Amino acid sequence: MEQKALSLYFSFFNEIGIISQLSRALMDARLPAGLSSSHFVVLNHLIRVEDGRTPLELARALQVAKTTMTHTLAGLQSHGLVEMRPNLKDGRSKCVWLTKKGRHLRDQTIIDLQPDLSKIIQQLPPEKVASLVSELAEIRKIMDANRNDTAD
Repeated sequence: MEQKALSLYFSFFNEIGIISQLSRALMDARLPAGLSSSHFVVLNHLIRVEDGRTPLELARALQVAKTTMTHTLAGLQSHGLVEMRPNLKDGRSKCVWLTKKGRHLRDQTIIDLQPDLSKIIQQLPPEKVASLVSELAEIRKIMDANRNDTAD
């Protein structure tokens, strides 16, 4: 790969990383005490893909260690946001289910982000963001399809 292309792609992913850090800070400021953006990510993922996933499936999907996911789920469970139920397909494991409180917290957090997002909307037109979301979704699909290749 030529140096110019390498530099371009590094800059691209670096900007995404910085945006991710900034957005996590916004999210953390809007979540109740004791919860962080990592907790929100799990709630959001369970709504997006449907709950009833095993901790191992969640760890793989979110690309974190199973011990990290276990810790995150324990925090969500202690706040009454998820519950663990027996896995009907495999009696040895559990599945994670959102509670009504967990669904409400996820939705309320998005509502609570409105003041922050309103400032951004004033500076960045929705048409531009819609275009960027489409482009980023394409990149995410490519990276997701190739993620097993990076485990080597």
